[in-house]
Amino acid sequence: MKQFMIFVKKEFKHVFRDSKTLLMLFGLPIVQIVLFGFALSNEIKSADVLICDHANNNYSHEIIHKISASKSFEVKRVTTDHSEIEEAFKQGSAKIAIVIPSDIEDQIFHSTHGSLQVISDASDPNTASTLTSYISNIIMDYKQTLNAGNSPPMQVVPEIRMLYNPTLKGATNFVPGVISLVLLLVCVLMTSVSIVKEKESGSMEILLVSPMNPFTVIISKAVPYFFLSLINLTVILIMSVVLLDMPLNGSIFLLYFESSILILCALSLGLLISNSTDSQQAAMLISLMGMLIPTMLLTGFLFPLENMPLPLQYFANILPSKWYFIIVKSIMIKGLGISAIYKETLILIGMTVLLLFISIRKFKIRLS
Repeated sequence: MKQFMIFVKKEFKHVFRDSKTLLMLFGLPIVQIVLFGFALSNEIKSADVLICDHANNNYSHEIIHKISASKSFEVKRVTTDHSEIEEAFKQGSAKIAIVIPSDIEDQIFHSTHGSLQVISDASDPNTASTLTSYISNIIMDYKQTLNAGNSPPMQVVPEIRMLYNPTLKGATNFVPGVISLVLLLVCVLMTSVSIVKEKESGSMEILLVSPMNPFTVIISKAVPYFFLSLINLTVILIMSVVLLDMPLNGSIFLLYFESSILILCALSLGLLISNSTDSQQAAMLISLMGMLIPTMLLTGFLFPLENMPLPLQYFANILPSKWYFIIVKSIMIKGLGISAIYKETLILIGMTVLLLFISIRKFKIRLS
């Protein structure tokens, strides 16, 4: 144990002496949580809207006021010239346009309904669909205001309730994904170059002739990154709660326990990559390409897995980040306990044990 602690202390010194490693270890998570939390959000705010108001009466003014009051839209111009709409779309000065007909008051009072035209720039179909949905909700809200006190015959009004995320904030889905991405990527990347660095520096020969067995060497290299990753997790959680207003409805101890399992799994995978490569560049390339892209695309926080072909859905099951993403959402957002996530936990534990066993078995005690 004394030899083991000396070796762990040596690994800590290696980490803190290398400024690039520290930047990668602590700078990357902060940058990612800020980017995904603020910049890469699926919410649309302050979209430019052009309104062509042919009515110019109290009803059209109320509709314009409701649109202006929404954080999703910014009314750039109100005009009566219909030809300005196409020009605005060509110049990119408007994402969506609304045409209020001149007879909207007559339609409301004599036809019991009014209609207006919504024109959206569908060159970006996802944005167009989202903005159209926002406008529809605003108009529906205005219609309910007009119907207050009236009794339209046979009217069915759906009552919508959004569980866990009533305001539909994008950070609620992104933050659990970012946590799994950061922990997996940083742990795999940092540990993947650890043994390779010993090979390139020529110190591997000293380790191999030392009385320490391969298991002790591997574990002592993983211990510093394990504790530093827990510090990373703490920083991410604080930023998520304070800056992004993320809920933390479940047990914080259970969250740290599950995160520890993922960290161990990632460290084992990084050590396996390190044992299988002979250069730091190759180890880093495999770590980045093998972890970053599959984690972002196949975890479920950027694109729904249900929409993907079955082969990709099956392939996603071998990614630890997929199961950890489900666990974090269940704990942080839904406030569930271990009884609801024990299957995912057992899968993560199984992956960790398997990867650690393979890493130890593949550790070469002789240099070729």
